[in-house]
Amino acid sequence: MRLLSVRFALAVIVLALSACTPSPEKSGTSEPADLVLRNGAIYTVDINRTWARAIAIKDDKLIFVGSDENVGKFVGPATTVVDLQGKMVLPGLQDVHIHPISGGIRATAVELGDVTTLEAYQTKVRDYSVEHPGDPWVLGGGWLMSVFGPGGKASKTVLDEIVPDRPVYLRSSDGHTGWANSKALEIAGINKETPNPVDGIIDKDPITGEPIGSLQEGAGYLVSQHIPEYTLEKRMDGLRYAVRMLNDYGITGIQVASSSPEDDLAYRALDDAGELSLHVVTALWWDRAQGLEQIEQLKKRRAEFTKGSVSATTVKIMQDGVMENYTAVMLEPYHVEGNPTGIPMVEPELLKEVVTALDKENFQVHFHAIGDGAIRQCLNAVEAARNHNGNLGHRHHISHLQVINPSDIPRFRTLDVIANFQPLWAFADAYITDLTLPFISAETARYMYPIDSVHKAGGMIAFGSDWSVSTANPWQQIETAVRRIGPNGESSTAFLPEERIDLPEAIAAFTINAAYTNNLEKTTGSLEAGKLADLVVLDRNLFAIDASAISETKSLLTMLKGKSVHGSIENLQETPN
Repeated sequence: MRLLSVRFALAVIVLALSACTPSPEKSGTSEPADLVLRNGAIYTVDINRTWARAIAIKDDKLIFVGSDENVGKFVGPATTVVDLQGKMVLPGLQDVHIHPISGGIRATAVELGDVTTLEAYQTKVRDYSVEHPGDPWVLGGGWLMSVFGPGGKASKTVLDEIVPDRPVYLRSSDGHTGWANSKALEIAGINKETPNPVDGIIDKDPITGEPIGSLQEGAGYLVSQHIPEYTLEKRMDGLRYAVRMLNDYGITGIQVASSSPEDDLAYRALDDAGELSLHVVTALWWDRAQGLEQIEQLKKRRAEFTKGSVSATTVKIMQDGVMENYTAVMLEPYHVEGNPTGIPMVEPELLKEVVTALDKENFQVHFHAIGDGAIRQCLNAVEAARNHNGNLGHRHHISHLQVINPSDIPRFRTLDVIANFQPLWAFADAYITDLTLPFISAETARYMYPIDSVHKAGGMIAFGSDWSVSTANPWQQIETAVRRIGPNGESSTAFLPEERIDLPEAIAAFTINAAYTNNLEKTTGSLEAGKLADLVVLDRNLFAIDASAISETKSLLTMLKGKSVHGSIENLQETPN
């Protein structure tokens, strides 16, 4: 803690000094502005990480970023001028790994993410089933694998006790395990004779051989394929929920971690209705049951759905599972019975062919890789694509990155692969202390979420939440990246403190680096004249408070293209600093 305090104090001093010196002033026009924000602590996140005091906005763009003295020339008779009273302004944040539609739908179903005991799970499922007697399925998720102990194997009998007559299917908080009751297993035809799919595991009683209700990875599809498809309106409602929440947090851009053809329609419909107040990049799901022939269909979807606020320019490849159920691909075996090394979802040599083909067709690839083995397979695939195609600059990125072998860390820079971390996971919660650390070596554990190691090796760091797996609140994520301690008091000791990063790097990961990941850095991600007026006004200066208070930050005003999408100019003028 002493080291962290010193590092943080030095950062505050340096940045306070930079705030006192004029930033390079830039303007894109001499016309009067529609809106001027002055007397602020404006952290531009430009290439020099300069500070400004005032900005001017006309239509959808910033036309001036600089001093209070010089912003006056942009004030005309119709210009609204707001005194920020020292409030902090950042570029609008971008979350580059998130599940908006499914998360929004889950928020209105059985939401287990806010409780942490088996009894509470039962109560929530029972209450929902009683309140929704007409629903053919009881659906939802958010349960913690740690509640069920090592392996996270949920039991069908717990659900059978409260809902015996309707199918129940609940996804774990990380989305990698399904929890089914007996009725759902019956509908899916899953019994003691059902073999495991190639990409998953049907957990069975070791004595009777009967399925216990826990379905790992691809085994969940055996049940989920029988669930009625959500309507377009249901998907749009879920997306509306997510958009409001994200704007409230100060988020103005996202990369959707997985998009189906049905989801594509929802994004298009909401954008056409003028309700999609985000820049959206959708990662089209790579169906591992198909081969290279699906690329033509992906190209058609890209052409059809890339317009307006949406770019369908990325393909999502899930290469492994998670460490808690031993499906994340590891270079060394897990210390459990059978010594498994995880499940590679795409055979590594085929993965090279797939990534090379997608790269050639100008797709960005968004990988899911948690184990050090899967991460190496993804890096090898990008290397193969570069060897075949040259460096086409498609900004491929790997998300999650729970364990990286140290020999692979420099490859992020040399291969131009972006490290897409979910920083909220980088503290010692029960998933790490109870479900992970006991089953891997100390040497492997040293490189869990090695954010600073990648940064120091020259790799680009970008951040995403993976909501609804964990909160989309970026301020909790930034605090965790800086402290490596749970933002809500979940832990008191920094987990691998040498992997903490400084506040400027954490902010960049959610702004300019995330914009770069989304191919939007020329118009967003920093506050510079000529760029879109995407910004957030905060209730505190992140550089002037203790790091433990960052998670409590609130957005007072979020603007997208010069328009308020959360809060209002009027309320901002009335809010004291």
